[in-house]
Amino acid sequence: MNARNLDLESQLSRKAYYDRIGVDSMTPLWEVLGALVPHKPKSPAISHVWKYADVRDRVMEAGTLISAAEAERRVLILENPALRGQSCITQSLYAGLQLIMPGEVAPAHRHTQSALRLVLDGEGAYTAVDGERTTMRRGDFIITPAWTWHDHGNLGDRPVVWLDGLDIPIVRFLDAGFAEKSDSEYQAVARPEGDALARYGSNMVPVDFHQQPAEPTKVFVYPWDRTLASLKAIANSAPDPHFGHKQRYINPATGRSPMPTMAAFSQLIPAGFETRPYRCTDGTVYVCLSGGAEATVEGKTLRLDENDVMVVPSWHSHQFRAGPETVLFSYSDRPVQQALGLWREHRI
Repeated sequence: MNARNLDLESQLSRKAYYDRIGVDSMTPLWEVLGALVPHKPKSPAISHVWKYADVRDRVMEAGTLISAAEAERRVLILENPALRGQSCITQSLYAGLQLIMPGEVAPAHRHTQSALRLVLDGEGAYTAVDGERTTMRRGDFIITPAWTWHDHGNLGDRPVVWLDGLDIPIVRFLDAGFAEKSDSEYQAVARPEGDALARYGSNMVPVDFHQQPAEPTKVFVYPWDRTLASLKAIANSAPDPHFGHKQRYINPATGRSPMPTMAAFSQLIPAGFETRPYRCTDGTVYVCLSGGAEATVEGKTLRLDENDVMVVPSWHSHQFRAGPETVLFSYSDRPVQQALGLWREHRI
């Protein structure tokens, strides 16, 4: 009997064995080991840019089809093109563009998923978190921590659009999702605007305040004007070769990420500066807040203009080339990876 027949006989024997053990809901590890424990991360997600100038009309059209109250949250999900139908931009992160029209209220609710908002377009809206409202201004980074009551309203005369970032896929993977609707459409105001920022965001906290490391920040708004002033102030120093001038947002009370599952960053890339290639295990969502740049992701060049949203999957080499001075906001699942000892980076 030749080697070819022996190979065929072996294959048939194995197939018959796999069929037998399949009846007992078992399968052989050796057939899938390479995929389960790869030599390097292999994300099924792909890099992609959503050009805001192209999708804005689609977002506004949603405002003519369904009300914020009826939808509860009028959002167009940004689905990774390689993960369609899964409501995620990476395997662990969700992103969407939310629209609220003048006079509308997105009713109060709470959920175990943590959420961030980045205001892109329009003015006059607010977010309320546990009884405190904050006016939403372009570039503001706003948090609705897990299981906190929150609602949105638009008191102005213009539509307002912001980016939603949530840890929905992480919570879904853990089967730990809960949500609750409020009996009232919006929360009663319990504290004046700016109260949380004054109590917890000025290098001071109330004298009897103590926070566990895993708890989310009490500061739920990081104003754009403060972020930009900080970036401008450090821009006189030499830029980091891989990042330009990049800062991470923190919980002022602990120095940790504002949310236990998601990290957020802002970076200023000087005019004409080109960052060196970089990769990390946390897939990252970027938003161009000012200026414009070319991004090269695994050899693919993508153009970023104001309000564009881009995803860079895990372990994808990427770099930026700024035209004018450019400011990027980004968020990722880095805190989860670091807590589990999984996070890696490679500065090329």
